[in-house]
Amino acid sequence: MTASLNSLDIAKPPSATRVVAAMSGGVDSSVVAALLKRQGYDVVGVTLQLYDHGAAVHRAGACCAGQDIHDARRVAEAIGIPHYVLDYESRFRDAVIERFAESYLAGETPIPCVECNRTVKFRDLLGLARELGADALATGHYVASRDLGTGHRGLFRAADESRDQSYFLYATTQEQLDLLRFPLGGLDKAQTRGLAAEFGLAIADKPDSQDICFVPSGRYAEVIERLKPGAARPGAIVHLDGRVLGEHEGVLRYTVGQRKGLGISGAEPLYVVALDAQNARVIVGPREALSVARVDLRDLNWIGDSALADLPPEGIEVAVRVRSTRAPREARLLADDKGVHVLLAQGEEGVSPGQACVIYDHAGSGARVLGGGVIMANRAPRPAPQPEPAYATT
Repeated sequence: MTASLNSLDIAKPPSATRVVAAMSGGVDSSVVAALLKRQGYDVVGVTLQLYDHGAAVHRAGACCAGQDIHDARRVAEAIGIPHYVLDYESRFRDAVIERFAESYLAGETPIPCVECNRTVKFRDLLGLARELGADALATGHYVASRDLGTGHRGLFRAADESRDQSYFLYATTQEQLDLLRFPLGGLDKAQTRGLAAEFGLAIADKPDSQDICFVPSGRYAEVIERLKPGAARPGAIVHLDGRVLGEHEGVLRYTVGQRKGLGISGAEPLYVVALDAQNARVIVGPREALSVARVDLRDLNWIGDSALADLPPEGIEVAVRVRSTRAPREARLLADDKGVHVLLAQGEEGVSPGQACVIYDHAGSGARVLGGGVIMANRAPRPAPQPEPAYATT
């Protein structure tokens, strides 16, 4: 007789199902741990110490990471589960912080949260969960996973589209996805905070984190310059028509689509159109120059049903997000011997190299994530040459 599935789609009673709950010290992950404990699961809380905030920003006493660990420990004690803190600081620095800095210096706008999920959290932590004999690893992300009836699970947008975090989880592999569970996928934030209050958790009103964890001030350039002293090169700010409009102190201070803070003035609003890190140039132009109709991808992660190699030559209809703050837009996905390409049904502005392009099966609510990749830099536009000066002849 086949055992019935529990709420995590595992053929065991909850009491015989071990779940490692990734606890960041925030409201969402704390509610996940408490919810699973109330449902009768064998829950083990694990918190990763990822960075020394004081060292990251050179501010003594700014150890928010320590406060988060303290909050996670208090929640674990309150709900009665074992709790472990693991020092993953060196792994986080190598896999996330160093790559973040290198990407910015290359003229990209990276998303460290994607890299953290892909490596430290879902690769290393998932390995630990297996060592602990866990049947599942649960996190507080707002995203849904469901059994596809094929022996594998699919990744879907959360019910609350305003909280949906699928954009940051596109790099989850099929092997990882099969072990991961996301209990908050069907809830909104108000419901989650309501559960935190119901459970009597001291962090029920704790504010959400807004910035990248190791850049609490939001000033990315300062952190990168501390990590890579002397790496930033000054250069020219150049208009698409060839005019040199000013100078900059490093391309890492700019991102494609940026308008404010350029330090230049003109008759028309100017935007960063491209970053030419090799030649230390920031290229600017009018807003219409930002529109992009084709996006080339690298480092693609594919979790669709059929292999990319089996796509028809004309590609398939999909929906994509080129920024976390944008809704999925209709597009066509193609794969050939030169790589993977996305043709946008309507041009998108501010498509920045280093950001993610996440692929969905459709643009509506509850769409399934098919995968995604890193947006590649198209060849930097070459500004028009300036005319030679006319000299008077005698």
